[in-house]
Amino acid sequence: MHANTALAVIGAGKMGTTLIRALCERRLAAPERIFATVRHESNARAISERLGVAVTTDNRAAVEAADVVLLCVKPQALAEVLAGLAPSLAPRHLVVSIVASATTPYIEARLPAGVPLVRAMPNTPSLLGAGMTVLCAGRAARAEHLELARALFDAVGRTMILDEKHLDAVTALSASGPAFLYVVLESLAEGGVKVGLPRNIAIELAAQTALGAARMVLETGEHPALLKDAVTTPAGCTIDGLLALEEGGLRVTLIKAVVEATRRAGELIAK
Repeated sequence: MHANTALAVIGAGKMGTTLIRALCERRLAAPERIFATVRHESNARAISERLGVAVTTDNRAAVEAADVVLLCVKPQALAEVLAGLAPSLAPRHLVVSIVASATTPYIEARLPAGVPLVRAMPNTPSLLGAGMTVLCAGRAARAEHLELARALFDAVGRTMILDEKHLDAVTALSASGPAFLYVVLESLAEGGVKVGLPRNIAIELAAQTALGAARMVLETGEHPALLKDAVTTPAGCTIDGLLALEEGGLRVTLIKAVVEATRRAGELIAK
């Protein structure tokens, strides 16, 4: 993303402000070329002072000054926001949507013809630069539009491009997934407390262990099953713990969590 690119962030909530901060810190965008919007004037002043960018309650004004338009609103508000923005959008803009469950056909039906669109699904670890974002292209988006969108989200973690048919599953696995893993971490820490560890120490041990295990998967490229086997020595304590996990149905329960979240992701907004 070129530093001269003008960016409008429509709905500067947690994810929108995270991207603004990351782009400015990495000098991928100039603060004076970023225009963010919020619903309430009091929030506009506070965010503007905190981030050093222009913040307004006028979506159209922000879009007219921008090259890239990042939609960060709630699914229930999207149709109304698009209706207000459509007269100000043109094929010179790139629209990037992070709105959960809003498909590219749904959005494109509410945009002027020829406006390029990229749909993105980031997750909350983007707040720490450890995010996972998946992108897919709309009908008018070309390779350069995908690369521009990718540069946006590379600033806050890893980025992947997939067919849109996978986006509900992505929403369930990588966007909802942190919540599932927090339950796992909480449970591991509770186990540590059960066997005598102070709670703060148990939480730190569980969290750092999960972080290290995730890095092992990403950096070695090994299948998780092989890495699991490397830890599991014959007649050791790990195999007894794994047996307890299998008896408790952890594997099936996590699979079901992703399946149910995928189903619900397809229902959040009318298609």
